[in-house]
Amino acid sequence: MTINQDQIRIQKIQQGETQVFAELVDDYKDLVFTLAIRMLKNREEAEEVAQDTFMKAYSSLDRFKGDSKFSTWLYRIAYNTSLDRIKKNKKFLKEVAINEFTEHEVKTVGTVLDDMITEEKNEVIQQSIAKLPSDDSALMTLYYFDDLSLNELSEVLDLSTNTIKVRLFRCRKKLATILKTALEPELITYYERERR
Repeated sequence: MTINQDQIRIQKIQQGETQVFAELVDDYKDLVFTLAIRMLKNREEAEEVAQDTFMKAYSSLDRFKGDSKFSTWLYRIAYNTSLDRIKKNKKFLKEVAINEFTEHEVKTVGTVLDDMITEEKNEVIQQSIAKLPSDDSALMTLYYFDDLSLNELSEVLDLSTNTIKVRLFRCRKKLATILKTALEPELITYYERERR
């Protein structure tokens, strides 16, 4: 959806054509739900957060000034709504131990991934991202799958771009740890092939 189309729709909604909001929901429901499920790791909770996000967006639409993309503004609402839900439900917080990786180990994980079929790669990566703590999972999703820029992430997460770069680096290390565990059988096969 282009920025102009979103702006036109928002103007129509503000002028009383409230049914137009359903079009915005249709366009962005998958993005909002994906972010919520990455953070909450629970389908029912994510569905509720997605609904809450759109209700909040609708009720505060007059505060959207158009300084950023509508999707960025909506992501921020979804992110904050997810954080609020997490604070209420501590049981959804998960921590992943970070193991230090040598450069060779990271390259080996990459080599094994390169050997896998693309569909399998995506599945392993998606499952591994889901195992990250909520904030990290959301950050990886927004950056790698939803292609938000560092500036957009800065606006959504209310953090400096340098802080986001550091968090992305740490997230990648955590993800490498998870991927190593997930790919252990393939890594063993790879090492055996290398020794021959």
